[in-house]
Amino acid sequence: MMKFKRPMEPSQAAVLGPYMDRYEERLAAGRYSKTATHGYYACTAHFGRWLALEGFTPAEVDDALVRRFLSEHLPQCACERTVYKRLVEHRAALGHLMVVLRAEGVIAAPAADVIAQELAGLDAKLSEVWGYAKGTRDHWGRIVRRLLRAEFGTGPITIGSLTPAAIRRFVLSDPSWSTKTIKVMASAVTCYLRYRELMGDDVRRLLAAVPRPANWRLTALPETLTPTEVEELFRSFDQPHPSRRRGYAMLRCLVDLGLRSSEVVGLHLDHVDWRAGTVRIVGAKSRRADVLPLPTVTGEAIVDYLLHERPETANRAIFVRHVAPFDRPVGRRVVQRAVHYAYQRCGWDRSRVHLFRHTLASRLVSSGAPLKHVADVLRHRSVQTSAAYIRVDTDRLAAVAMPWPGGAA
Repeated sequence: MMKFKRPMEPSQAAVLGPYMDRYEERLAAGRYSKTATHGYYACTAHFGRWLALEGFTPAEVDDALVRRFLSEHLPQCACERTVYKRLVEHRAALGHLMVVLRAEGVIAAPAADVIAQELAGLDAKLSEVWGYAKGTRDHWGRIVRRLLRAEFGTGPITIGSLTPAAIRRFVLSDPSWSTKTIKVMASAVTCYLRYRELMGDDVRRLLAAVPRPANWRLTALPETLTPTEVEELFRSFDQPHPSRRRGYAMLRCLVDLGLRSSEVVGLHLDHVDWRAGTVRIVGAKSRRADVLPLPTVTGEAIVDYLLHERPETANRAIFVRHVAPFDRPVGRRVVQRAVHYAYQRCGWDRSRVHLFRHTLASRLVSSGAPLKHVADVLRHRSVQTSAAYIRVDTDRLAAVAMPWPGGAA
């Protein structure tokens, strides 16, 4: 374990000194770099000096006290010694400190707040009754949390006090939101109100007040990439940059297999049958396990990452974190960022990751695959869902279309 030669000052030792060995052990377990560990240690020492000056003991440390240090002391810090002053580093460092103090029994674990308990009940119903995927549940949960905090703060949740005006105000709170964003907000609020209805509340007036913006899904052709654009995107990973092999392997999974971001991060070493050349997709949006053929080029990209870039870890996830804390799978944001950076290297003004599924569907149809086969590859329960993913081949249609009456020959 890494030890620092510079001892803590007497005032720090009296306050946080007894817990700093455990603090260092926690950072060492997460395999944080020497630089990161030194920075977090310095931030925690800064907090310790402030506690000593203010007359607080470790037993009095709580979220409110940490917020006070971050919001009041840090912006106008005039400590004599040179200290770290970045908010992000202090917030992360003190987050680790709180975990250590709770593990040592110095401070109590945070009590489950009312909103957290409400969201836990909602999440259980979304999963067990309605069968929504985890990504959808998490997203809607964050939206509902904002609604409940805005209306009830830390007090009890009384659905009877919610008004139709409050519902509309929340869903339409930002004039810059697109129709799609408003639709997501409305869906989350509607689902929460349906949950309260299951719990016995009369929410008919509130449900009627939820805005329902028009969303004509089939008025425009779905966005896809041409084969040339796909190859250009792959070539962008030839350029040296951090985690290049991981990003390339994840992109191949998106393009070749039509996986969602959540399915990419859910891939495990045990899901790949290298002899049979298949991969099992578990915990997908459809809530079932599907076995897909693993293209050779996709398997080669994964193997290249496993052998030459994946850090040593006991985690069975294929794609894992490359920075501390280690031994954890990546999140969906890592997949999305890898794609966004590839777009930037190509000089494209794009942001969507889901278009790879549209691209795969259109490529399969163009090659003559029946719609049922497309639905199987994309793991859709209905061929109608797959039909919305397919881009119409306008060039072929133009070749067989009859001239419009009265139009130019």
